[in-house]
Amino acid sequence: MRDGPANGGDDKVVPLFGAQAPARKPAGRRKGGEISDAEERTRKREQQKGHRERLRRHFLKNLSNEGSMKDYELLELLLFGAYSRRDVQQIARDLIQAFGSLAGVLAAEPAALLKVRDVGESAVSLIKVAEALGIELAREAAVAGEMLNDYDALAAYCRARMGRLPVEEFRILFLNKRNRLILDERQSSGTIDSAPAYPREVCRRALDVGAASIILVHNHPSGDPTPSGADVELTRRIQAAAKTLNISVFDHLVVTRGQILSFRSRGLL
Repeated sequence: MRDGPANGGDDKVVPLFGAQAPARKPAGRRKGGEISDAEERTRKREQQKGHRERLRRHFLKNLSNEGSMKDYELLELLLFGAYSRRDVQQIARDLIQAFGSLAGVLAAEPAALLKVRDVGESAVSLIKVAEALGIELAREAAVAGEMLNDYDALAAYCRARMGRLPVEEFRILFLNKRNRLILDERQSSGTIDSAPAYPREVCRRALDVGAASIILVHNHPSGDPTPSGADVELTRRIQAAAKTLNISVFDHLVVTRGQILSFRSRGLL
């Protein structure tokens, strides 16, 4: 019995280890010199890396040159910390378009920031940290010496703290006999056009912290710092109650995004 065809037959010889797989083409350019997808991704990563390095160098080189960078470029630098590789320029532009300015982005509520395309929690965290650092910088400048001697620093701090809030907030700055800040405290937060305040509670808190004088501060989200009749009446009631305790109401400030009104300067105190 024959096991197979004799030598020279027509049957094909089967390789010992089966059919060989076709050789893989080396990765690289496609036919006609086209760039492969992998090469294109690599090229874009290198471009983005170069852009980030150039932007950082430009920023550090021009620290003392005010206005050398656009708002969206500063925001880009901040967002680099949230996005390790992707291009963030469009995200920065979208944020500024949504909130009107860099300051508007920093002051925006987290929920509102998250509604912008491609903005995640990491980006929101960095944005709110930047806002907090700015407020702290303004606060330190305001409390560095006698607060009543540096009205500009006080105004800058109040605008940074409250000027862009979407609802009214009532705060009190408690000062000692040397007019140095003891405590900056929010007393209440209300609606878009009102925040509750009670003379008895204001005076009780001033006694608790040992304040010799106080500065009342509240914001107007409408953008108009003109005090309402209720604002004037409340201030007079607080002033009358504090006077019986030898606590002076030095001023009442009404803060908006770009303005600040002093009751004392307007003759309302």
